[in-house]
Amino acid sequence: MAGSALRKGYLVLYNAASAVAWAMILVRVASVYSANGAGAVPLVVDDFARVTQTFAVMEIFHALTGIVPAPLFTTLMQVASRLMLVWGISYPFPQLNTSTWYSSMLTAWSTTEVIRYTYFALKQFDFIPYFLHWLRYSAFLVLYPMGISSEVAMIIKALVGPADKLATWYPYALVAVLLSYIPGSVILYSHMLSQRRKQVGGAKGAAKKAKKSQ
Repeated sequence: MAGSALRKGYLVLYNAASAVAWAMILVRVASVYSANGAGAVPLVVDDFARVTQTFAVMEIFHALTGIVPAPLFTTLMQVASRLMLVWGISYPFPQLNTSTWYSSMLTAWSTTEVIRYTYFALKQFDFIPYFLHWLRYSAFLVLYPMGISSEVAMIIKALVGPADKLATWYPYALVAVLLSYIPGSVILYSHMLSQRRKQVGGAKGAAKKAKKSQ
């Protein structure tokens, strides 16, 4: 009983804190982009977004230990690809972060994570409004293509730009990363479609399934 309560408390805290952090990123990106354009976005969000995304390595720990019933392989794929973007692209090549692709990437990531983490925080109380349940398993239909195209564009900008100045082998590494997106994106998108069919699928009782879902 004590262990279950501790796990619940931890998951509430972790998911709520993550939802707030990503909401701050979303608000900052939207407000600064609308007021001053894409060039000003990294000035107010770059470091915070990098730290917030790095903290997501906890997702791998959660999957490994069974704290949450998340599939380890897809969790590894998603976390690794994002870490590559924040540490392998935006950090060594900050000049690329003034691109609209950087802003659209963060918008897709942050919107996705606000929905996801809010869902998981409320899940601990067995209280998930249907609109949130629907967003959890439907928003990716727009957000995933938006995010993946932005990520690919950022990698290509680095590849045809400053990558070879970092190291002679770096462009080859980026080509390998780009090629990995072909099977990787198919696997992740197929997984999300499968989850959507199970959790939404037009059934009236879908919200009741929320407490059993990932």
